[in-house]
Amino acid sequence: MSNLIVAPDLTVHDTIVLQNLIDDIERYNDKHLAPTDGDEGYASQESLGEKSKDDEPCRGVSNQRDAKDIRKLKGLNDATSQDFEPSVFSSFDLRDLPHKLPAVIYQNVVVPYVAWGRKIVRHETDVIMLTHLILYFTLSVPSAIMLFRNFNYIHGVAHMLMQFWFTGTYTLMMHQHIHMNGILSKNWAVLRFFDAAFPYITDPLMGHTWNTYFYHHVKHHHVEGNGPHDLSSTIRYQRDDIFHFLHYVGRFIFLVWFDLPRYFFRKGQTKNGLKTGFWELGNYAFLYTLYCLHSKATTFVFLGPLALMRLGLMVGNWGQHAFVDADEPDSDFRSSITLIDVPSNRYCYNDGYHTSHHLNPRRHWRDHPTSFLQQKKTYIREKALVFHNIDYLMVTVKLLQKDYLHLAKCLVPVGEQIGMTIEERATMLRRHTRKFEEDEIREKFRDYFKTK
Repeated sequence: MSNLIVAPDLTVHDTIVLQNLIDDIERYNDKHLAPTDGDEGYASQESLGEKSKDDEPCRGVSNQRDAKDIRKLKGLNDATSQDFEPSVFSSFDLRDLPHKLPAVIYQNVVVPYVAWGRKIVRHETDVIMLTHLILYFTLSVPSAIMLFRNFNYIHGVAHMLMQFWFTGTYTLMMHQHIHMNGILSKNWAVLRFFDAAFPYITDPLMGHTWNTYFYHHVKHHHVEGNGPHDLSSTIRYQRDDIFHFLHYVGRFIFLVWFDLPRYFFRKGQTKNGLKTGFWELGNYAFLYTLYCLHSKATTFVFLGPLALMRLGLMVGNWGQHAFVDADEPDSDFRSSITLIDVPSNRYCYNDGYHTSHHLNPRRHWRDHPTSFLQQKKTYIREKALVFHNIDYLMVTVKLLQKDYLHLAKCLVPVGEQIGMTIEERATMLRRHTRKFEEDEIREKFRDYFKTK
C-alpha cells in the first residue's frame, strides 16, 4: 500500500490526480491484480513479455482509470457540463459552500455573485480572480493611501503582514495575466482598460516593479528554459549549497536591473532591452521619490513587499528547477518538477504543475491537472519528478538542509521509481542537484548553443 498523504484540503483536481497516482502505485506493486479491458497494468511477470519494452515503465497504469479521471477533470472545467465548477474562493471549493453558509446567504449572495463574476472574467472558471481583485482594491489600496495620509507603526506592520499574505496568490494571478494577456472579459471596453491598467497600481504594492515580471518571465525565462543563457538558471549552482543559493538570490536582487536589459541587448532585442531598463529604473525612481516624501510609509507600503517578492521569486525558482537530470538537462520533464500540494495549487493557481507550464506556457491554469493525466505516460517514460505534501519554499529549505530523505518521502514515485527504496530515491534526488561544469554545459546543451 502507498504511504502517500491525501490532504483533506487539496483541491478537487489535485485529489483526483493524487488518487490516480496512488492507484498506479498499488497496481504496480500488486503482481496478482488482473487488468481490466484496455488497461496498461500487468497481472503478473509473465504478462511482461506480451508488452513492448516501451510500455514497461508504465506498468500499473490503467487506461480506463485515466480516461475516467480525465473526463471528471474536463467536466469541472467545461462551462457546458453539469459538473462545471468555477473557482471562487481560495480556501473553499464552491461545492462546499452550501454546507458552510446559511442558505439565505448562499442563495442570495454567492449564487448571484458567481453568475455575475462568470461574465466579468475572461475564463468562466476564474471568478476567484475577480474575488481577489475586489480584495486588493478594497483592502490593499485604501490601506496604502491611509498610511501615506496618517502613518502609524501598528498600521504599517499590519499592512505589510497583509501584503505578505497576498503576494503569493497575487503573483500567480499575474502569472496568468502576463501569459494570457489579461484575465478579464474582452467584451466591454471598460474591462479591457481596467485589465491593462490595474497592474500599474497593484504591482508595486505587492513587491513587483512595473513590467519586469513580464519581461523576465515571458520574454526571457520561457525562451531560455533554465538553460545556460537563462539569468535565473540553476545549472551552474550546487542546489543544496547555502552559499550557492545566496549568490543566486543576491545576484537577482542587486543586479536584475542591469542583467536583464543587457540580456536583451546581447540577443539583439534592443527594444525589449530599452523597455525593461525604462520600467525597472523608472520604478526605482518612483520609489526613491516617494521615500523622500514619506520614508516610513514608503518602507512599509513598497520597500518591504519589494524585498520579500525578490527573495520569494528566487526561492521559488530554485525549488522549481533544483532537480536537473544530467542525462537530458534540456528536457522540460527532467529540469522542472510537479507538486501536488495545497499552497501551490489551492492558493496559487496550480503553480505546482510547473512541468506542465513549461511544456505549454499559455496553458490555462485549470487545465494543468487534466494535461498531466493526459501526458502521464510521457512523464513516466521521461522519469519526471512528482512530489506531494510539500511546496517550493520547503523544497528549497529541505535542499539547503540536505534532507534528501524527507524529499524522498514527499516524492510520488511514478514508473520505475516505484520499485526504488526510500534511500535509492534520496540518492537519485541528490544526484539531480549537482552543479554542471562549463565543459559539461557546452556538451549537454550543444544544440542550444547552435541556435542561441
